[in-house]
Amino acid sequence: MHQAPHLPRIRECYPDLDINQLQLDADGLVNQVLIINNERVFRFPKDDQARAALRRETAVLKIVHRHVSMAVPHFDRIEEDFVSYPLIPGRALMYQDLFNLSGLELDRIAEQIAIFLQQLHGVPVVEIEAAGIGASISCHSSDDWQKLYQAVEQELFPVMPTHIRHWVEYWFSPYHENPSWMENPRKVLVNGDLGPYHILYDDVRHTINGIIDFGTAGLGDPAVDFAVLLYNFGEAFLKRIHHTYPLGEDVLDRARFWAGTVELQWALAGIRTRDCSWFLGHLGSARDIKPVGTPW
Repeated sequence: MHQAPHLPRIRECYPDLDINQLQLDADGLVNQVLIINNERVFRFPKDDQARAALRRETAVLKIVHRHVSMAVPHFDRIEEDFVSYPLIPGRALMYQDLFNLSGLELDRIAEQIAIFLQQLHGVPVVEIEAAGIGASISCHSSDDWQKLYQAVEQELFPVMPTHIRHWVEYWFSPYHENPSWMENPRKVLVNGDLGPYHILYDDVRHTINGIIDFGTAGLGDPAVDFAVLLYNFGEAFLKRIHHTYPLGEDVLDRARFWAGTVELQWALAGIRTRDCSWFLGHLGSARDIKPVGTPW
């Protein structure tokens, strides 16, 4: 315990806190996360960019609390170098969890996520803009998609089997036929990274306890949130969400396209950084993403 990073700082700010248990979460890309006594979370940003993101997230959560019924982090201590909040219990919702649930339990979880997204996407844009919260960092412009394809061509095609190159060309064909197709004029507040590790699952009651981490939140295309869910949990689960929060065909197809590019983006990051962990980030995902234009 004494070797844990930031522990002296925590003791300084919480001199009366009796630390009986400490857990260090090493998975965070931008924050070091400590959980004390399985009751309180401390997030320490790793660099200046992470500190700026945490300030932005603080502003986002103040607004989210007014509009969303799902439990989300409540930063009750905000310092220059960390934030702290009461732990929301639960563990990551995994794809394999879905296979152990009844149809009614699946519908209940899908409904919880759908209502959360409806409320999040329904936050008045004027409130977001008034708080100085701009675009989500998960957003991509038409030029971004073109740059992604060019990077894949230049950096990944030389090491790809022929049939995978053909798949990439096929997947990008709707974009190449109409480069403005992925542009969405309707901007809403998106989470931007609604992966399994940010959805806290109660594996006894089979419900969602809360959603954590709004570090990528901001204005953007609602398709990005559905894309992350689609990539991690598949079409069948997304269709259950659709029953409560209907996806238009345009949103669904943008989500499909987006989800289909995730592994290309991870692969580029892995090659550029020479860090093999980037190639492991997609293991265990659903992978049942239907082609653009496929009707439900």
